[in-house]
Amino acid sequence: MALRTTQDRVRHAVLFELIGLAIMVPVGAYLFQLPVGHMGVLGVVGATIATAWNFVFNLGFDHAMLRWLGHTRKTLRMRVGHALLFEGGLLVMLLPMVAWYLGIGLLQALLMDLAMVLFYLFYAFSFNWAYDRVFPVPPMAKPAV
Repeated sequence: MALRTTQDRVRHAVLFELIGLAIMVPVGAYLFQLPVGHMGVLGVVGATIATAWNFVFNLGFDHAMLRWLGHTRKTLRMRVGHALLFEGGLLVMLLPMVAWYLGIGLLQALLMDLAMVLFYLFYAFSFNWAYDRVFPVPPMAKPAV
C-alpha cells in the first residue's frame, strides 16, 4: 500500500481546518460567551498551528504504521488512538496561547480547551473516516516484469 502524496496531505489539512473553523468559531463564541472576533482569532491561530501539526503528525503516524504494521489501513481502535494522540499534542501546544490571549488562568483555559478538544476529537474521527472514504489511498502500482 502506498502513502498519501504531499498534495493529498495538504488538501486533507486545509479541508479539515476550514470545515472545523466554520463550525467551531460561531458555536464556540456562543458557548463561551466570547465575541466572534475573539473566537475567530483563537480559531485562526489555532487552525494555523493545527494545520502544521496535522501535516507532521499524520505523516509520522502513517510512516510508523507502515514500518510497524506494513500498511496504513486504520482500524476503529487505531482511529481512536490517532485522534487522541493528535488532540493531546495539540492541547499541549495551544493551552498557553489560549490563556495568554484571553487573559485567563491555565485551569480556565484548560477547561475551555478541553471543550474544544472534545469537539475536535469527534470531528477529527468523523472527518478522517469520511476523508479516507472519499479520497482513498491508491494501491501501489505493480512493478513491470
